[in-house]
Amino acid sequence: MVFSAPFPPYDPTDKSGYETVVKRWPIILTSIVDQLHRENHTFHLTLAGEASNPIIEKKVAEGKDTIERISKLKYDMARNHALEPIPQDGEPLVELYNSELENLAKKSKNTWFTAPWLYAECYLYRLLRSFFRQTEYWCDYDPFFIQKVDVFQKSGPSIYRIATTIHELEAAKHALESDPSNIGVFFQEMIQMCLWGNATDLSLLTHMTLADIEKLQTVEKEAQSARKEFILKDDQDAVWEHVKQLKDSRVDFVLDNAGFEVFTDLVFADFLVTYTPYVSKVVFHGKIIPWFVSDVTPPDFTYTIASLLDPVYFTTASPAEEQRQHLKTMATRIARYVEEGVFAFSVPVETPLGGGGGSSTKGAEFWTSPLPYWDMQTYAPELWKDLRGSDLVIFKGDLKLTGDIQWPSTTSFRDAVGPLAGAFPLLSLRTNKADVAVGLTGDVLDTIEKKDGKWRVNGKYALISYLPRDK
Repeated sequence: MVFSAPFPPYDPTDKSGYETVVKRWPIILTSIVDQLHRENHTFHLTLAGEASNPIIEKKVAEGKDTIERISKLKYDMARNHALEPIPQDGEPLVELYNSELENLAKKSKNTWFTAPWLYAECYLYRLLRSFFRQTEYWCDYDPFFIQKVDVFQKSGPSIYRIATTIHELEAAKHALESDPSNIGVFFQEMIQMCLWGNATDLSLLTHMTLADIEKLQTVEKEAQSARKEFILKDDQDAVWEHVKQLKDSRVDFVLDNAGFEVFTDLVFADFLVTYTPYVSKVVFHGKIIPWFVSDVTPPDFTYTIASLLDPVYFTTASPAEEQRQHLKTMATRIARYVEEGVFAFSVPVETPLGGGGGSSTKGAEFWTSPLPYWDMQTYAPELWKDLRGSDLVIFKGDLKLTGDIQWPSTTSFRDAVGPLAGAFPLLSLRTNKADVAVGLTGDVLDTIEKKDGKWRVNGKYALISYLPRDK
């Protein structure tokens, strides 16, 4: 039986949803068009130096056609036109998206300003993927890859600082081994590092300066201590009580953003495997298509590790030689863990965008469906069964856990995740960048409403929510 939430979903009539349709999505579409124009210009320069090149000529023509499609999409969006069915492109979930679209049409909620906000955004990225999938020479193209790389390359100062922190753990390794409470201190620092790493989201932070990025990524103890007042729900102690009972266990990360955030996820995983007795296997779950601008795809995952191993990759950083060595040591260890299978991506890392049409996705396409995660058992039973075998599943910043439903903010986290509650130990690390927020006490809600009217969406506040496995 499919779970049905007792409240309606958010839609574009809500303030943040309206701004998304009117401002944020058009900016994203315009950036893709601009990027394709630049790519095509480069190809034109190549053609100018050659008598004839049919492959490049075809790629240019396909690029122009894709630009026209995206431009029409932007036009339709601004005029509240109906969402069109996604073409049968040979990749997953077309039928699911289109059947839901038919249901919305019956309710007269199938236009850009009437469709449920979360469905419309998921549909947008799946439709964009279809535009590229239907070409011959752009089918593996990630229109957001250059943006992800640009932000990641500017993260060097923070990355070198974190690598040095991990290096310093070597000196404390005996203290960690002799007293689990010492591990607990570092464990909570790692949680906060991963939590605030979630602040770097390219689909939302469209005008970030280098200084802004470094400020968001600061993870020193003083900054973390100051940020505790911004954590509106804090289950760190509860999840630590669970983790310290484990032995050689498996932890899963449901990844969110590429770049700095997935780096912090890798660091957390490295800490768990290298410096604690609790974890011996980590599985990372990403998206198989470009998603919400900055989400991690299989190519992003391998690119991140390769970049960490490149001593000249971080162009804005001027580290001391010992800092370079600290990063090299950590990155080499992470790469070794991947090679040995200690760290695993949920699909083969060589999986092409879209999943390649094979059966090796193991339900990974569910992460890019329009469905809330509580529908996993029904629509992705293989994935559900796999996660049931995990000792802790860490969800990074994904509001699909709670379905983007208009839950009262004092709704318990257990109620808001529906059938996921108790299925496996679940930790959600989320900075607030959308209206939905649950698990708050009445006092906390009253205080934050008076203090900051934009607390739900400005990324300054966060929720650390944990649920144990049901016995």
